[in-house]
Amino acid sequence: MRVLAAGSLKTVWPAMMAHFPHPVETHFGPAGLLRERIEAGERCDLFASASEEHPQRLLAAGRALALMSFATNKLCLTVRSDCIQAGDDWYQLLTRDSLRIATSTPLADPSGDYAQVLFARMGPAGEAVRQRAQTVVGGRDSAVIPAGKLAAEWIIQSDQADLFIGYASYRKALSQIAGLRVIDIPEAFNPVARYACAVITSEAGQLAAFLRSEPAKAVLREAGFGCD
Repeated sequence: MRVLAAGSLKTVWPAMMAHFPHPVETHFGPAGLLRERIEAGERCDLFASASEEHPQRLLAAGRALALMSFATNKLCLTVRSDCIQAGDDWYQLLTRDSLRIATSTPLADPSGDYAQVLFARMGPAGEAVRQRAQTVVGGRDSAVIPAGKLAAEWIIQSDQADLFIGYASYRKALSQIAGLRVIDIPEAFNPVARYACAVITSEAGQLAAFLRSEPAKAVLREAGFGCD
């Protein structure tokens, strides 16, 4: 079985597949770009996306048999530690003009789309943040993140930005890296990332059902994802 899956699932996917009884060949990348590859004819049995939008588009176009939601995520800020001042919260950090902000690429990578929702929820101040934010990963022409590095880790340590807006499922790993701080975003502003899979061939139905099973949910929760 051949799977195309969102890059944010890369660290948790092997642990989930260890509970699945059949071999699975998985390739990871930004969900928007993966959808385009499927639309262009690339062979795929199941597409696991970090957004419901991309599987829904395949379903609407008749390129998928079914859609199934299986996990949730949210956003957080990863900030270079020496940029944080006493009393700083997420809003003060995002609106501080001296800090360089980075996100993933909207349309190509759902993480970038969710960051745009965050900016919209911030009201007028968010528009200024949107204008300052740079898209540095997850795009068609973005630099490749070095093996063994997380996006936020690499972007900040290579001095491309002071702050990265990304998925909270990386919180535990990022919190253990010297020189980085992870800051939560309040629920009222934080968009919910809803993960869904498109079942493209009938053979993938069993895998789609497995993603909603208790063994899979346990792995996802341990990795910092939510499960409905």
